[in-house]
Amino acid sequence: MRFGFVVPNFLGIEDPLEIVRLGVHAEELGFDSVWVAHHVLNLGYVKKRLGTKPYQDALMTLAWIGSRTSRIQLGTSVLVMPYLHPAVLAKELATLDQLSGGRLVVGLGAGGIREENEALGVEFDRRGQICNEFIQALVELWTDDEASYSGEFFSFDNVCSSPKPLQRPHPLIVIGGNQSAAIKRAARYGGGWHPMVLAPEEVEQRMQALRAEAESCGRPQVARTVQVRLDMSKVDVDSIAAYQEAGVTELVMHVATSDVVKQQSDMDRFAANMRV
Repeated sequence: MRFGFVVPNFLGIEDPLEIVRLGVHAEELGFDSVWVAHHVLNLGYVKKRLGTKPYQDALMTLAWIGSRTSRIQLGTSVLVMPYLHPAVLAKELATLDQLSGGRLVVGLGAGGIREENEALGVEFDRRGQICNEFIQALVELWTDDEASYSGEFFSFDNVCSSPKPLQRPHPLIVIGGNQSAAIKRAARYGGGWHPMVLAPEEVEQRMQALRAEAESCGRPQVARTVQVRLDMSKVDVDSIAAYQEAGVTELVMHVATSDVVKQQSDMDRFAANMRV
């Protein structure tokens, strides 16, 4: 089992360097990966949780952590695709992959805050279709020097996005979400599945649908990378064994507090007890 740590860029911590230090500490402790969360505006449940406190930018935070580490994988848990444009993101992520020496893992999701979609001018009820096109367009931009894509939401013809990612053909894409639409999206377009806060038995149930969909698309390799994001306090030796039995390959864990001292002490305790 691999272990990842989600830095608290989403918890209203005032000093972003404290968040970066936790990411560096994750590498020092031996964690396999470090992750950032993503939203653009403090609206919906984000506003209820934070008010006007900061939610630091995902990619800026991840790039800063990447500049101060050398081994640990760098992941997004997850970028909300409808708030972004694939051409802009293709360049940003390829540059980050180059700068980090090919350590990037790209988690992508549909999001779930209607107010944020409305503020950004995105159709909330069509975000699934937007996401399906987004992934295809992103991959095309990463893999073709004369990239073309024709869809309802994104279209371009014979364009070059450069640089390309260091990882070829591109960094691993994992699709976030627990519902059937996300599972189908992972099977059809992703390289793995990144569900949120599911118990082992819930993972196992949904894995049946993921494997069936992946097999029907001729992409059985998708089911080989399954990363569950959950609260670190819910993880112990028994649960790790249960997740592994369910087919999970990595636990991506957060600590639900804005107290950076407790964040670090919980990381230290987990690393010592689980021999990360």
